[in-house]
Amino acid sequence: MTPANARARMIALHRAPEPEVLAALLPDATLDTAARQRVIAQARLILQDLKAAQSTGWVNRFLQEYRLNTAEGVALLSLAEAYLRVPDPETANLLIRDKIGDADWRAHKAKSGSALVNTATFGLILTRALVDDPQQAGTLKKLITRMGEPVIRQGVAVAMKMMGEVFVMGRTIDEALDVAAKPENKGFTASFDMLGESARTFSDAEKYFAAYEQALDTVGRSPKGNGHSISIKLSALHPRYEVANQETCVPQLIEMIRYLAAKAAGYNMDLTIDAEETERLMISLDIIEGVLRDPALSGWDGLGMAAQAYGKRARPLIGWAQAIGQATSHRLKVRLVKGAYWDSEIKRAQVEGLSDYPLFTRKPATDVSYLACARDMLDASHIWPAFAGHNALTVATIMEWAGERRDFEFQRLHGMGEGLHERLVRELGYNCRTYAPVGGHKELLAYLVRRLLENGANSSFVHQLADPTVNEETLLSDPAAHIAAVKGRPHPAIPLPAGLFPGRTNSQGLDLSDQATLDATLNAIATVGAKSHAATALVSGQAVSGTARTVVRPADPSQPIGTVIEASAEDVARALKAADAAADRWAATPVEDRAACLERLADLMETHRLELMGLCVHEAGKTIGDAVAEIREAVDFCRYYAVNAREQFRPVTLPGPTGELNELRLTGRGTFACISPWNFPLAIFIGQVTAALVAGNPVVAKPAPQTPLIAFRAVQLAHEAGIPADVLHFLPGGPDVGAALTASSAVYGVAFTGSTGTARAIARSLLSDDSRPLVPLIAETGGLNAMIVDSTALPEQVVGDVVTSAFRSAGQRCSALRLLIVQEDVADTIIHMLKGAMDTLVLGDPADIRTDVGPVIDAAARDKLLAYRQSMQTQWIHTLEVPQTGLFVPPTLIRLNAIEDLSQEWFGPILHVVTWRAGELDSVVARVNARGYGLTMGLHSRVAETAERVKSLAKVGNLYVNRSMIGAVVGSQPFGGEGLSGTGPKAGGPHYLLRFASERTVSVDTTSAGGNATLLSLAETDI
Repeated sequence: MTPANARARMIALHRAPEPEVLAALLPDATLDTAARQRVIAQARLILQDLKAAQSTGWVNRFLQEYRLNTAEGVALLSLAEAYLRVPDPETANLLIRDKIGDADWRAHKAKSGSALVNTATFGLILTRALVDDPQQAGTLKKLITRMGEPVIRQGVAVAMKMMGEVFVMGRTIDEALDVAAKPENKGFTASFDMLGESARTFSDAEKYFAAYEQALDTVGRSPKGNGHSISIKLSALHPRYEVANQETCVPQLIEMIRYLAAKAAGYNMDLTIDAEETERLMISLDIIEGVLRDPALSGWDGLGMAAQAYGKRARPLIGWAQAIGQATSHRLKVRLVKGAYWDSEIKRAQVEGLSDYPLFTRKPATDVSYLACARDMLDASHIWPAFAGHNALTVATIMEWAGERRDFEFQRLHGMGEGLHERLVRELGYNCRTYAPVGGHKELLAYLVRRLLENGANSSFVHQLADPTVNEETLLSDPAAHIAAVKGRPHPAIPLPAGLFPGRTNSQGLDLSDQATLDATLNAIATVGAKSHAATALVSGQAVSGTARTVVRPADPSQPIGTVIEASAEDVARALKAADAAADRWAATPVEDRAACLERLADLMETHRLELMGLCVHEAGKTIGDAVAEIREAVDFCRYYAVNAREQFRPVTLPGPTGELNELRLTGRGTFACISPWNFPLAIFIGQVTAALVAGNPVVAKPAPQTPLIAFRAVQLAHEAGIPADVLHFLPGGPDVGAALTASSAVYGVAFTGSTGTARAIARSLLSDDSRPLVPLIAETGGLNAMIVDSTALPEQVVGDVVTSAFRSAGQRCSALRLLIVQEDVADTIIHMLKGAMDTLVLGDPADIRTDVGPVIDAAARDKLLAYRQSMQTQWIHTLEVPQTGLFVPPTLIRLNAIEDLSQEWFGPILHVVTWRAGELDSVVARVNARGYGLTMGLHSRVAETAERVKSLAKVGNLYVNRSMIGAVVGSQPFGGEGLSGTGPKAGGPHYLLRFASERTVSVDTTSAGGNATLLSLAETDI
C-alpha cells in the first residue's frame, strides 16, 4: 500500500456506515477459542494486580468512592475544573457553596480504604457544614468559623492541588523529571506533555513553542532524561490550525516541527505528535509527511504520531503510517489510543448535520477497532508500536499476539491504571511509557477534568474496575463477540444526524473539513459568482416590466452580480387583489397538502444548495460557513413548520356536557405581508413565508432591497414545490413597497424582521385606519445583546465564544454580542486574550474559505459604522486593519464606563466592554434589562446558582449559558425577543404558527334532532 492509497481508503471510510466498517475489522479482532482462553487467564492475573493496587492507589480509591454518576463525583469535578483560577474570594465562596452544598458528603464518611480519600471526605463534610450553618455548635466548627472563610478556601485549594498533583507529573519539566526518577516509577519512561491546549492567539502559540523547545533541551541535557520523550499538540503551535487555513498553517507547522524534531534528534529523543479532532487528521498527515521527508532527519526514527481507534479511519491510518515510513526509510513511532474527543465529535456531527459520524458509537466497537489496528501495527515493518490504555483484556490480547517480542511498548496516563503494568515491566521485560502532563495546576485542572471524564466514564474499564457492582466476567467480556451479536449496528440511543429530530429530517450540512467537499463547494460558489443573475417582481407568477436596478457584491461594489426589476404601486395592488381572490381556496386546501409543499421546497433547496450558497456569498457577503448555515436554517424552517402544522391544524374536540359537540380548529387569516431583512436573506425570508403559507394564508413577500436575487430564487423553488403562483407573490423594492403593503386593508397580517424604528412605523400604519380590522404584527427586531462573564469562567472558552458572537457575519446578526460585561478581577486577562484572538481573524472576500469576517452589506451601513467608530476613537481597546477594496468595517473593541453608555444598537463588528464587581450580579442584569431591549443574553459561569439567578432575572428571549450567543437552531432554540426586540412568538418554536391563524369554534347541540341516542342507550353495568 502506498501513502496515497492509504489516504484514499481513509477518505472512503470517513463517514461510512458503522456496520460496513466493523465487518472488515471483526475477523482480525476475533480470537479463536484457545487464544481466547489464554488471554482470559492472563487478564485475570492482571486484574489481580489491579485490585491489589487499589488498596494503595489514591485515584482508584477516589473513583471508587466518588463515581461520576453520583452528585458528589460531579461536584468534585466541577469544583476542580474552576476553583484555582478564581482570583476573588467572594466568587470563590459562591463556587464552593454551589458545588459542595447540595451533595451528601456524610454518606462517604470513613468509607474508603484510603486514608487520603477519607481525610478529603472529612474536609468536605466540614466545608458542607460550614456552608450550611456556620453558627452551629461544635468546638472545631466554631474555631474554624472564627478563623473565617479564608480557611475554607485554603482547604479547598489544597484539596484541588492534591487532585492536580495526582494527574500532573510536575509543574515544571525539572519537577516532572524528579517525579519520573522516583522509585515507584522505576522501569517506566515518560512522554512529557507540556499541556499546550489549543492556542487562541499567536502569542499563546509562541509560548507553547518555547515550552516545547525548553522541555526538549531540559530532558535532553539531564542525566535523568534517558529514554523520556516529548509529546506535542499541533493546535498549540498555531491558533488557526484548521483545514480552511491549511495553505498558511501547514507550511508553518512543518517548519516548526522540523526544528523541534532536529533538536530531538540531536538528543536522540523521541517526539510524538498527538491526535486531535478528526477534521484535522488529514492535514496533520501532510505535516508529518513534510517532516519525515526532510533529508536532515535521515537516520532518526524518533518521530511519532497518535492514532485514535474510535475513528472509522483508524485502520487505514495505520496503513498510512507503515507506507510513509517505508517511503521515507523511517520507522515511525505510533501511539494507539482509544480516543479523547468522542462526545464532542458526536455533538459536532449532529449540530452540523453531517451524513454520518466519523467514529464508532459503541464502546465495544472502539475496542474491536483497537485490536484490529494493534494486530496491523505488530505486523508492520516500519512502525514501532505503542499501545496506550488501561484495559486488562486489551493488554492481555496484545501480549498473546506479541508472544516473545518486546520491541513495542505499553503506555498509560500518569495517575491512572496503577498495578496494570508494574509486573509486566519489572518481571516480564515489557516496555511501558507514562503519558505525563506537565504544567501549573491552575492552568491544567480543566484538562484534569477531561481526563477523569474520559477514563472514569461509566463505560470505561477504569470506572468499571472501581465499581463493586461490576463483576469480573463483565470486565473480561469479548468486544468482538458483542459487536458480532449486534451485527455492527450503531448504538440505538445515538441516531444519525439526519434522524436527530422527531418527525422530520435534519437539514443536511457540508463537511468543509473534507477536501473533496471543500473543493466542490468553492468551485460551485465561483461559478455562481461568475454569472449574471436577474430577478423581477412576480404577480401571480408573471414577471413585471419596469426599471431595472443593479445588484453589486459587498466584497467589491464595483462588480455587479445581477439586476432586479422592482415592484411598482400598481404591481403591489395587483398582487394583493390576486392573493385575496386565492385566499379561500388556499385556506380550504388540506393542511397535509400545504405541509407537503413545504417539505418539497426543503428538498429542492437542498438539491440547489450550492447555487443558493453562492448567492448568499456574493449578494449578501456571507462567508462560506455562514452560507451553509443559512441554507440549513431555511430547510429546517420548512420541515419544522410542516410537522407543526399537521399537528396544530388538526380539529380538536373539546369537553362539554352530554349531547353537545364542541370543536376548535385553526384557519388562515387572509393575505400576509412578509417583509424580511438582508442579513438572513434566505432563512428569515423562507421562515416567514412558509409559516404564513402552511397556516393557510396567501403571501405577498418583500425581501430587503439589498438581497432580492436569493429571495427571487427561493420563490421560484417554492412555486416548483407546488405553492400556487396566485398564493405566493414576490414584490422586491424599497421602503415604498413595504409602506404600500402595510397600509393596505387587503393585508390581514404582517411578519417583519428589521429595525425597531421600522417596526414602530409598521405598527402605526396598521392602526392608522379606524375602519380597518385589527391585524397581528409579528416583529423581530434588534437588541443591545450583552454577555456577562464571572471569574469562574474558562477564559479560553469565553474568548472563543466572544469572537464568534461579536464578529462572525461581520456582527450583522440580530443576536450578535454588542456588550461584554466582564468581572473586573479577570477583565485584564480576558481582554488581553481577546485582543490576541482578534489578531488571528482573517478579513477578506467571503468567497475565500479562509475569511472569518467579510464586508458589511452596503455603503450606508459601512459609513454609519465607521462614523460611530471614529467618534469613539479615544476609547478603543483594539482594532484591526481591513482590505482596501470592499465594504469593510474593522472589528473594534471599545471600552465603556457604564452599561448605560451603550444607547443604541450598532449593527456591525463593534464590541463594547465594561466591567462589574463581584456581588453586583443582580444590579448588572437589572441595568441591562433597563435598556428596554430583550433579544439575547449570554452568561459564562461555572456556578449553577449564578445561572439560575440570571435565568430568573433576565428579560430576554434567548439566554445562552457557557456557549456562543448566535446560531439558534430551529426547533431547539426558538428565536425572538421582547420589549424593544420584538413581539413574539418565537420563530422556529411551537407557538409561531398560531399567530398566523384564526381560531374558530363550532358547537353543535346533538340532542336537537330527537334526543341523545348515546345517552339513552347506555347499558346497566355493575360497579
